[in-house]
Amino acid sequence: MKPLVHSSHLAGHLAHRLAVPLLTVLLMAPDTVSANDSIYTDLDTDHCQTLSPEDEEGGGISLRCKGFKDYAVYYKEGDLRQSLFYGHLGQAYIDGAFESFGPFNYTSRRIEWRLGADGRPVATILRWFIENADPATGEPAPERKGQVLVISKVAGEDGMGCVAGYVDALANPDPNIAARQIADTQTEGFACGRDTAAFHGVRGPTAADPTGDLPE
Repeated sequence: MKPLVHSSHLAGHLAHRLAVPLLTVLLMAPDTVSANDSIYTDLDTDHCQTLSPEDEEGGGISLRCKGFKDYAVYYKEGDLRQSLFYGHLGQAYIDGAFESFGPFNYTSRRIEWRLGADGRPVATILRWFIENADPATGEPAPERKGQVLVISKVAGEDGMGCVAGYVDALANPDPNIAARQIADTQTEGFACGRDTAAFHGVRGPTAADPTGDLPE
């Protein structure tokens, strides 16, 4: 049997081990993060600039929301389906782009931004909740609800941002790690409007078909 460690000795040992990592975390301000780090922001649709008035009949709305530094979040909703774009989006994309899923859906409010070598955001990761319907009733069924991590390319000087990949969050172990790998390795060279975003890893039955429309 191993000898018991006195609580005061254990506390001192833990304090020593945690002191340096804790100091490192405290000193890491957002401006000092490096490549392949993540920054998190919250989507607050109650405090956004309205780009188009709400369509009471169709339930559609278009907003420009605060993101990370000067990289905005563009939020759209129509027919109980949501769509988000990020960064320095061009006007054609602001007006005409919409990427979502076939069934009714909504997103998490927590956006993960992945940074490039220069510290600028190159991709985002956001969790989508898919309201899959029961074929027998045609109504959304809780037991069929899906979750998909959507990896998006952040728009830069070319004004083009779009979805670059998907990970089924329910069918894959460690889906967040997989999504970060895709964000770090595949979004920079992804050509919006030319390349097709694909599912990576295992795709289960609740990961619904994506839909989308991008300007030419």
